[in-house]
Amino acid sequence: MALDWDRIGTGDSEALLRPRDIYAGLASRPWPYLRHEQGEVLDKWFDRRDQRDVVIKQNTGGGKTAVGLLIAQSTLNEGIGKAVYLTPDNYLVKQVREEAAKLNIATTDDPYDQAFTTAQAVLVTNYQKLINGKSAFGVVGDGKEPVDLGIVVVDDAHAALARTEDQFRLRVPASHEAYGKLLELFEQDLRHQSVNAWAALEEGDPTALAPIPFWAWANKREEVLKILRPHREERAFMFVWPLLAEVLHLCTATATSAAVEIRPSCPPIDRIPSFVRARRRVYLTATLSDDSALVTDFGADPALVVKPVTPGSAADLGERMILAPVALNPDLDSEAVRVLARQFADGDQDGDGVAEAEPVNVVVLVPSDLAAAAWARYADHTWRVGDLEAGVKELQAGHVGLVVLVNKYDGVNLPAGACRLLILDGVPRPLDGVERREAVALADSTVRLAREVQRIEQGMGRGVRDGEDYCAVLLLGAKLATAIHDARHLALFSPATQAQLKLSRDIAGQIKGEGLNAVRQALRACLGRVPQWRERSRRALAEVRYAEHGTVRDEAVALREAFDLAATGRAPAAAERVQKAVNTLGEDDKALRGWLREQKAAYLHLTDPVAAQQALAGALNDNAFVLHSVNGAAPVRLKAAAVQSRAAAEFLASQYRDGVSLRLGVQALFEDVVWGEEERSDDASGPGSSSESTWVSPARGRRSSTARARTTCGRSWPGGRRSSS
Repeated sequence: MALDWDRIGTGDSEALLRPRDIYAGLASRPWPYLRHEQGEVLDKWFDRRDQRDVVIKQNTGGGKTAVGLLIAQSTLNEGIGKAVYLTPDNYLVKQVREEAAKLNIATTDDPYDQAFTTAQAVLVTNYQKLINGKSAFGVVGDGKEPVDLGIVVVDDAHAALARTEDQFRLRVPASHEAYGKLLELFEQDLRHQSVNAWAALEEGDPTALAPIPFWAWANKREEVLKILRPHREERAFMFVWPLLAEVLHLCTATATSAAVEIRPSCPPIDRIPSFVRARRRVYLTATLSDDSALVTDFGADPALVVKPVTPGSAADLGERMILAPVALNPDLDSEAVRVLARQFADGDQDGDGVAEAEPVNVVVLVPSDLAAAAWARYADHTWRVGDLEAGVKELQAGHVGLVVLVNKYDGVNLPAGACRLLILDGVPRPLDGVERREAVALADSTVRLAREVQRIEQGMGRGVRDGEDYCAVLLLGAKLATAIHDARHLALFSPATQAQLKLSRDIAGQIKGEGLNAVRQALRACLGRVPQWRERSRRALAEVRYAEHGTVRDEAVALREAFDLAATGRAPAAAERVQKAVNTLGEDDKALRGWLREQKAAYLHLTDPVAAQQALAGALNDNAFVLHSVNGAAPVRLKAAAVQSRAAAEFLASQYRDGVSLRLGVQALFEDVVWGEEERSDDASGPGSSSESTWVSPARGRRSSTARARTTCGRSWPGGRRSSS
């Protein structure tokens, strides 16, 4: 008689709940055991599983995907409700489903699949599928019953932030008929802010940037609605309009020559009730040192966000030697590094034209097609997002050579031989009009630096996927060199990366000022598995621990709470909440204080326009790059040259700890000027003279290099006026 296995071993036994037990119960395990670090975070999550928001932090390559899938399966087994696993893109959806198959976890990528709707399988999909104005999960006001979710697992939460913000941005392109109507509607308001900026918009200057004043935007909300609403079903509008329509008056609108961009200060995430009401929300992240964006973008509970789940040790990161050639020797230009990279890809590690070592796969990350073009003569392949699935498999299968990946700094796994030499040649820059304005107004603020460091750390993490992996990393250009040299940047990296950077600085100190051969020898120590390097690399990480507490900035919590108050018609309370955050800031935070006071003024205007203009005048005293009030800014008395000189000296001393930092800072300014890339060719020149406009990019004309060097990312030198030297 044949045995009926469906009736054996089932009885009255309950489904396994602990993720560890789920893995242990697999008939065929992909690995004999879970990694120690995976087991630790799974146990800690299980003890905290009833907390609505849980942040899980593990080093890049620490096995977060398996952790997230086992957590989702545990929730299904417990009968809490449907499970959704979110990834940044469809390429990663396939990767996650392949991992789930190894774990015998049922998945689907179809939100209408019966296996998902009956809580029998985990839905694996991208962020856009859940968060959009036509979401299959339901949007407030669309008449559909929201999908009830037990758990949402947000993978690569750092990548989710940028994509989520983009989902809540309405972009009216210059080619659209509504663009001209909006500019016509706000012409006088924009002229009042800056005659020069208006001229730049009229001329189609790609660097033109003009914020529409909040009072004009709010006062003309009905006219704006009449212009935009008729287009709500067009493809460019339909996925965003339902998310913004009810809070349009609370949005920030910025005009550029390419588009009018409309964004709220915080995404109205409550328009997606399935996410907001999910019983459990788990955020998987490797690189968030500042967790504030989880609060502002996802509405996560700040009290829970600051208590991340982490392994006991952060030593599970693979070996990395991280060097920035330009910081070692200013004469080591990018072209020399490209030659070096090609030599390692060919196995010519001595640079003599003879392959005397095993060739390695070299992967170069670049932010744009223009940056990729500089590698064209050296690269075997240049791949974009659509090429990744086949390309990465090719790298994992064997030697390919030198590969350039365009604008893909996260979500690409290149374990072991798939990448032994990783090169970062720049990081993506903010091109959104609101972000560009914020970058100038809050230049060098912790907020901006944290985002920049996160992108760099994401990129550097592509080449090591577990504790036994190893990779050498080269950072091209002064901007990236500054990130691993400047103390403010360094503090924002994860503890394990900080330890590796410290070790790499010891090496850099010994070869400083030397030529390319010294860099080559250092790389060979890592790639050639020199025992002394391996021992010191392991020892550097041995005692590293994750930070016990996350970081959520007070002003981020205030902005989230204020937006939610204003969205429910309580504008005065919103303004008061922002003011409380302003009161906590010190004298060193004047730029941020002015920025927040502008936001307070925007809320005040909804009920008290006079008080709003008074608040805005005060904001201008703190930050020269906020909006000009209706009555214009009060004249500022110019200070004597000697006073300015002393202030400039104090500024330099506070910004740059040594001569190397100063040199890299100045060099980074010149790197911002990229001829041929429209949005960046005028970047380093920053705004025009404060007497005419806060937000001015030169219309067509170019400043001299001397003029560009007089500004620091758009900031005036301190002391009351710009230098005339």
